[in-house]
Amino acid sequence: MTQMKLILLILMPLCLSLASEISYGRHAAILIDADNGRILHEVDATHAWYPASLTKVMTLYMAFSALSQRQIQLHDSMAVSHHASRQPTSKLGLRAGERLTVQDAILAIVTRSANDATVVLAEYLGGNEENFAAKMTAKAHALGMYDTHFMNATGLPHQWQVTTPRDLALLAWKIRRDFPDFYPFFAAHSFYFRGQELRGINKFTAGYPGAEGMKTGFTCGSGYNLMSSAQQNGKRLIGVVMGGMTSAERYQLMTKMMNDGFADSVGVYPEKYVTALPGKFAGIAPYQLGCGKGAPAHLMTAGLVKKSPHKKHGSSHHLASKSKKTAKTYYTSSKSKKFSKTQSASKSKPSKTRYRRS
Repeated sequence: MTQMKLILLILMPLCLSLASEISYGRHAAILIDADNGRILHEVDATHAWYPASLTKVMTLYMAFSALSQRQIQLHDSMAVSHHASRQPTSKLGLRAGERLTVQDAILAIVTRSANDATVVLAEYLGGNEENFAAKMTAKAHALGMYDTHFMNATGLPHQWQVTTPRDLALLAWKIRRDFPDFYPFFAAHSFYFRGQELRGINKFTAGYPGAEGMKTGFTCGSGYNLMSSAQQNGKRLIGVVMGGMTSAERYQLMTKMMNDGFADSVGVYPEKYVTALPGKFAGIAPYQLGCGKGAPAHLMTAGLVKKSPHKKHGSSHHLASKSKKTAKTYYTSSKSKKFSKTQSASKSKPSKTRYRRS
């Protein structure tokens, strides 16, 4: 009996540790010390993932670099192309031929995740979006983001546009280090455009004590993503969460991770840094979430919904059953809720759920 108690005492910490990891099981996450880049917590941080609108942080890195080198100015007026005006939501509703300043584009990206403003900035910096995306990839690799590849400036779905949570944490760390004069843009809660105040969509920046901002992201394939930084009592942390099932869930996960980090209760990890070269994901397909078959037609044409959206490649977690009756998972971004309903695979009905990218 005494021997059994001893075994249980030995196993108890391991069980508690595993239980903690399970709470993050269908997500990927990483938390680092923003001062030295040390990794404080990570879950599946080097697995390939679709970046969604977290892509725009790389777009802003390129813009901040051009600003710091005086290649462009904040008050520069940029022309809106037809291509930029045709971007899907989220967007400002820019019209071809309209003008937009660099500063307004930056604020629109940070606060509203505006795709049209992002493309205007990308075209101003790179001539066209394709050329700019190639420059983004080259710069990402130069920064040490070896598992990242960009095909566009916005994060709209593309099968070859991939990254990892670790690479994004490295990007967040370096954009703060390299551009301290422009980093405060990420803390913006709103900005004025066409005489109207447009409020930001990042609830973590608005509500978490000491939050310094960063970026949200969502597509059906990536789930709800969040990159955040915060400072409390002289300690600054950077966190990345990918694959939340709802908008609320990504905020909850980030809040817990940040709280644990500031309380020094994230556990004891072998000392390693986000700057260290990670193991390659060796061609493993990115995790793939989905919005279900009932998505509106405009999302289908925009590429926000995949034909087989429910399977998570390379993962033991699957969102669809192989049986005749499957549990379809839908997302409601407006109320941040997830719900499932069982329906016949051969008699599926369109959902009235509304979708938007953020």
